[in-house]
Amino acid sequence: MVAGAVILSAPIPGLADSKVLSKKRRSELAELIHAEAQVGLGWVTPNEVDSLGLTEAVRLAMQRAIDELGAEFDEVIIDGNYNYLPHVVGTRAVIKADGTIPTVSAASIVAKVARDTYMEQLDDRYANWQFNKHVGYGTALHSAAIAEFGICDLHRVSFKPIKKAMLA
Repeated sequence: MVAGAVILSAPIPGLADSKVLSKKRRSELAELIHAEAQVGLGWVTPNEVDSLGLTEAVRLAMQRAIDELGAEFDEVIIDGNYNYLPHVVGTRAVIKADGTIPTVSAASIVAKVARDTYMEQLDDRYANWQFNKHVGYGTALHSAAIAEFGICDLHRVSFKPIKKAMLA
């Protein structure tokens, strides 16, 4: 899991929710964001997600992302309806912020590109699971690989579909 934090120094045209952009456009924008903004990425391992639980793991990823910024900020806007960082002054949750607030769109883009790139790079080590094709999302291809080869250390065993596959 990865969370992104971004401080924009100037507007970047074309920012939008990462989920509505093509892979090519996300990559182009991520490169531009890294070049023109301050970026922090907070990574959490599958083991941390399993041991901490999803809420605490998200909180940890977000905290790591803002810590990596290494810069002062006035506010932190979290996409969604839950404030994972209530201890950080100036933090608020905004529903659909990733599609309406440029800094949140930018953070969404860099986090998704970083995560997907990481998963694609693992294909040599985990060839049976074909992470380069589904990047860890619950596609039919991913489910078929789990059914055939079981789980690997990248899978979060606390995730319901993985628990179910382990019992099968």
